[in-house]
Amino acid sequence: MSRRLVLFDVDNTLVDRRGTVADWSAEFTARNGLDGEERAYVLGMVAERAYPSTFEVICARYRLPMSPEELWRTYCADIAAAVSCPDEILDGLDELRGAGWRVGVATNGAVDIQRAKLRTAGIAERVDGIFVSEEADARKPQRRHFALAAARCGAVLGDGGWMVGDNPINDIGGGRSAGLHTIWVSDSRSWPLADRGPDHSVPHARAAIDHLLLHGADHARATA
Repeated sequence: MSRRLVLFDVDNTLVDRRGTVADWSAEFTARNGLDGEERAYVLGMVAERAYPSTFEVICARYRLPMSPEELWRTYCADIAAAVSCPDEILDGLDELRGAGWRVGVATNGAVDIQRAKLRTAGIAERVDGIFVSEEADARKPQRRHFALAAARCGAVLGDGGWMVGDNPINDIGGGRSAGLHTIWVSDSRSWPLADRGPDHSVPHARAAIDHLLLHGADHARATA
């Protein structure tokens, strides 16, 4: 029997990005003597996603002595050092692979920072494949993103699988359009869209892993 596929989002699914970038923004503005309004501005610049170009704007706004490239490298190192993946989730990734799953990461963002976070959080060594959107200019919710992520795991979308993530559009809508079953990591939120929701909702990624271990194989057989 072929190994089943599950793809995981990273930010706010496997690791807490919101809290990490908020802490970084507070530390950055305090270090540079900036007020609360500027703290909100910096956080707004990096809250959704940060790229090297983001720091060109920040460096120009505050006339910082370092170059945008230096600030980007510092930001990547700081964020990578601050993120962590709970032990129960790391153990769950191992359990999925031990149970015969192909486990992959499908994430938007810049290669430098996403791969640095995956390494330092201990996720990279526990998955079969990683795809970051910047690598091939293929962003979720585009179907091509999921196809490339599946390929990194030695799988194809035509064989089915699951997508686990926190973003209703990128992860759930995109995963469904790519032909995958979906699990939404809700963090206790209500489903915000009018369209059909995920196949399953859970409060956190460990609960998604538990659902897959208990019911994933049965669901795949029922819909085959």
